[in-house]
Amino acid sequence: MKTIATFVSRRAAITVAGALWLAGCAAPTPADYAQETPKLELRQYLNGPLLAHGIFTDRSGQVKRRFTVKLKGTWQGDTGVLEEDFEYSDGGKERRVWTIKELGGGRYSGTAGDVVGTATGEAAGNALRWRYSLKLPVDGKVYEVDFDDWMFLIDDKVMLNRARMSKFGVELGHVTLSFQKL
Repeated sequence: MKTIATFVSRRAAITVAGALWLAGCAAPTPADYAQETPKLELRQYLNGPLLAHGIFTDRSGQVKRRFTVKLKGTWQGDTGVLEEDFEYSDGGKERRVWTIKELGGGRYSGTAGDVVGTATGEAAGNALRWRYSLKLPVDGKVYEVDFDDWMFLIDDKVMLNRARMSKFGVELGHVTLSFQKL
């Protein structure tokens, strides 16, 4: 009997340790940043001209592409249009125009020509989580890639963005951007 009790006790300890480890690995949510300041107000920050500088790194962390983005945001009521003009270090250019809708309660939706379906966003405190699938052209083919963007307002001029790119749950790389309000 002592052997069975010892086995069950060890098994229970391993189960509890595993549950605690998994709880410690829970993904953050925007609510985790609700008390952080300055508060990110998208209609205010994404209004007018902005400039962003960014890099794409593959899953090993190697920089594969550098770029700048000229942005212009305009809002009418709870609907905004964000024009993005990308210029890549290899000479490539790209344009994306977002239509963003404020849904209330810190929630947003967005559409763009190369976005599959509708993007969803949730903001709290200084943070915004923005998720969407993008049609990404690579070597003459177009792939649907999932983006999980986290944006953090640093001050009234600077916002940092880190996006995880994945396909079928497999990480492909990250996009890192620094936005500056002009």
